[in-house]
Amino acid sequence: MKRLYRSSKDRRILGVCGGLAEYFEVDPTLVRLGVAVITLFTGFVPGIVLYILAAVLMPEEPQTRSES
Repeated sequence: MKRLYRSSKDRRILGVCGGLAEYFEVDPTLVRLGVAVITLFTGFVPGIVLYILAAVLMPEEPQTRSES
């Protein structure tokens, strides 16, 4: 079962866009562009608030112990 997590591998700020890209299996650059466009066209505040809200609500991706 797929779970939505903030990415620990593909992150620029908090890993929200990287996590969404991993979940929907799309390029993270497209997700980041979409978030930037939505933020610009909504007057910054709603986009920024939604990003921060997603960062608070989405759990961090669990670390795997297979990297030894």
